[in-house]
Amino acid sequence: MTEQEQKAILTLSLMAAFADGNKDEAERAEVKRIADALAGEGGLNLAALYQDVLLRRVSLASTAAALTTPEARQLAFEMAVCVCDADGVQSPAEQAFLAKLRDALALDAQRTGDYSRQADAIAAAPAAWSSVTGADLRAPTASPADAAGYASTLSDAEMDKIILNAAILNGALELLPESLSTMAIIPLQMKLVYRIGQSYGFELDRGHIKDFLATLGVGLTSQYLEQAGRKLLGGLLGKVGGGGLLRGIGKQAVSSGMSFASTYALGHVASRYYGGGRTFSTQMLRDSFAAMLGEAKELQARYLPQMQARAQTLDAGKIIDLVRQG
Repeated sequence: MTEQEQKAILTLSLMAAFADGNKDEAERAEVKRIADALAGEGGLNLAALYQDVLLRRVSLASTAAALTTPEARQLAFEMAVCVCDADGVQSPAEQAFLAKLRDALALDAQRTGDYSRQADAIAAAPAAWSSVTGADLRAPTASPADAAGYASTLSDAEMDKIILNAAILNGALELLPESLSTMAIIPLQMKLVYRIGQSYGFELDRGHIKDFLATLGVGLTSQYLEQAGRKLLGGLLGKVGGGGLLRGIGKQAVSSGMSFASTYALGHVASRYYGGGRTFSTQMLRDSFAAMLGEAKELQARYLPQMQARAQTLDAGKIIDLVRQG
């Protein structure tokens, strides 16, 4: 894939991120941070792309016209779909944007419709297992005297195993070339938080879990953009067959630590938070997450062989089932 094609795909992905017009300043800032971070990994000036999209200095038609191969056009559409679905099923504004993008890319309506339905199924999965409203993150649900008394139905060893297995699975998903595999990481992280909270007696809805991730600094749209952007710039995203997975694994061995580390840190901070009766302040949560993230990054190399082995057992057909089952 040429640099021009990478630029066009990332530009369309950024357009998709702002298609619904509902991004608040915090999320906009997080998307900009991701663009700045990715700029250091390739030859593209992604910070400039971000500004071009935000100030509407680029058009959908001209950007789509830069993609000349069927493979690049399909990948651009898939990434845009996943960006729109990263924080929940598509809104009417996002659906309208994707319809315009499909037409601009001259893609088959049935094929793109099938892909959108697959992505929506992944995005909707959290709603199927989290329907009870969770309390405000900032509102403790136990007195200080009781806060230390919350016990999980899981033993410490069981909790550690669940968190580690989730981290290995998400690290493995990041090694796969399919765009849906990248999208599946976020709902699986949400499922992990839901399961941990449930073990401490808290029933959590999707909105609460989303707020919990945001409090830690883990944005949904921005996280997908970062993961998929690294795959794209690394030459892995969209490549299948011909031994491409094994070659891709070699190239992605370091960056796969992103999903492993964030999932591992997320799980352990969630265990502390719900085990403490949700009494942590925002700063305490962020500090705990940052410390645990550093520890998790040091563990990544140890568990890389397990991530690689897990990746060999996965394919696109299993991704939706993985998310539904958690």
